[in-house]
Amino acid sequence: MSFNLVRVDNRLIHGQILEAWVPHIKASCLLVADDEVAGDFFRETVIRMAVPSDIDVLIHPVDEIARNYAYHENRSERRILLFSSLADARRAYESGFRFEELNIGNIYHEPGKIHCARSIHLDDRDINDLLELMKKGVQFDMRCVPRDKPVDVLAVLKKSKIDIL
Repeated sequence: MSFNLVRVDNRLIHGQILEAWVPHIKASCLLVADDEVAGDFFRETVIRMAVPSDIDVLIHPVDEIARNYAYHENRSERRILLFSSLADARRAYESGFRFEELNIGNIYHEPGKIHCARSIHLDDRDINDLLELMKKGVQFDMRCVPRDKPVDVLAVLKKSKIDIL
């Protein structure tokens, strides 16, 4: 199975995914990698109901991603993989699911988080996960929807006085 977009968005499947990213990618499948959703029949059902019937929806715990899927960009089947957190994306990567680029689309604001871009707020753990993935060669695309101009992650971290290396 190939993935053309790997994204962190704590909302998982919602309007921006269905109305902007699916048409942009021309995706035929959405895969949600989230332990809580995979273990919650009600949440899984609600997610499936929100997606048009011509798009497949797969929901798995994070640890199953590396065992069951491989990332290959630009294959004929167009797919989007969604993580709810940077920690989950890092966990999948360290378990063997390799991706070259990670889109960060939404991470909720909470006390102690720094504002990085529209709808993107990072705390120390998020920054650590981001830096560890960056050290492994992962590129970051920080934007909500395809038409947004990507935010330069390194510039944001430097501006926030985050020690990058």
